[in-house]
Amino acid sequence: MRSHFILVDVLVLLALLGPTQWGAMGSSHCKRHNDEMIRPHSVTITEFGAVGDGVTLNTKAFQNAIFYLNSFADKGGAKLFVPAGRWLTGSFDLISHLTLWLDKGAVILGSTNTEDWPIVDPLPSYGRGRELPGRRHRSLIFGRNLTDVVITGENGTIDGQGSMWWERFRNKTLDYTRPHLVELMNSTGVVISNLTFLNSPFWTIHPIYCSHVIVQNVTIRAPLDSPNTDGIDPDSSDDVCIEDCYISTGDDVIAIKSGWDEYGISYGRPSKNIIIRRLIGETHSSGIAIGSEMSGGVSDVHAEDIVFFNSTTGIRIKTSPGRGGYVRNIFISNVSLANVKVAIRFTGRYGEHPDESYDPKAMPKIERITFKDIHGENITVAGLMEGIEGDNFINICLYNITLSVNSISPWNCSNVQGFSSLVFPQTCELLEESIFPDHCTECYHLLQEHRIRNKGARLLSWWTYLGT
Repeated sequence: MRSHFILVDVLVLLALLGPTQWGAMGSSHCKRHNDEMIRPHSVTITEFGAVGDGVTLNTKAFQNAIFYLNSFADKGGAKLFVPAGRWLTGSFDLISHLTLWLDKGAVILGSTNTEDWPIVDPLPSYGRGRELPGRRHRSLIFGRNLTDVVITGENGTIDGQGSMWWERFRNKTLDYTRPHLVELMNSTGVVISNLTFLNSPFWTIHPIYCSHVIVQNVTIRAPLDSPNTDGIDPDSSDDVCIEDCYISTGDDVIAIKSGWDEYGISYGRPSKNIIIRRLIGETHSSGIAIGSEMSGGVSDVHAEDIVFFNSTTGIRIKTSPGRGGYVRNIFISNVSLANVKVAIRFTGRYGEHPDESYDPKAMPKIERITFKDIHGENITVAGLMEGIEGDNFINICLYNITLSVNSISPWNCSNVQGFSSLVFPQTCELLEESIFPDHCTECYHLLQEHRIRNKGARLLSWWTYLGT
């Protein structure tokens, strides 16, 4: 009889939540499947003549092994095993239905010879190399039009040996835009997990035009003064999950992008449905950044359980006249900051255009951004919230934010509109109007979260009653 009442209670809760809310709680694109799959075919890189002495160039060995494994793509897929050792290589391509497995003690080293990083066309949503006009270097590990690809192992390491690239950038001797460490394009069913990534020449992990991407339990490190060594950059990609990561880099820990000015507008592929959780980071730049290249749009980003320390900015949205696109439906909660100069920053005039063909009248739409449960110690400035004159950033909501600020002007706001409750130090006048009771529905996800919590508390009370 008691089990009958428990079943009825669960059904009542499901009815109260409704299909949309229950679907959000009960399903997640963070669940892993293919990285745990047993591939029926496996080879070791040494079978193709690779030598793990850190000196011998093994590019051909990686290329030949993957070419061989391609014959098993339609037979359950294959696994390329990289044992302990230091495996120097230039750029190589992955294939569908492949697991690249790095054993404990295995280190893939990027070649320090630029000729081992081929030159490829610019991305269509950027129209040119990000740093220089024209083409760009291909990433160390690259893939295009793939399905079901896994890069994982027993905490092996992929080291881009990027110092040579950083010096060329500083000395302005680059011929083409620097390469990423890992870039996957137009791919679906991607898992990157249980690895360490070091010293990327440029952005570290760059999924672009991808769907169903999981990055879990990775460590990413580069010196804090290394230029543009972003951690993870989901770019014009959807259904992305990033969780349980430690990232310390010279640029943004996470940067969500979707194309650059007229090229991103024309390509028109947004980044959406992105989950970020249980993330620890340190950076010379921003912990979580959206933009500045966001011309295809960014929406439905949920980040929670975040820690940033010794960083320039905690959370930042970067855009500019000429970008077009939108950033909307962003919910960031349960954030701890320590020794961060600016906790929250909006930059409406970031600049940096690919060429002179952009439309300066293409204005971005920034709306429905909620920050909740943010706490910080030794913060220089709570918020620099700078929108665009004539194009206000709207429905910006701040709830339960407490920051220990050592500036006499903790908030500086212009061309923004929104609401706040339980914010200390008191926020700027443009955001002072209270969220409750009149503006809950204008604050993205806040009302829904409160309803779910209340209904969850109701279920708990039923369970307590049934247990008596």
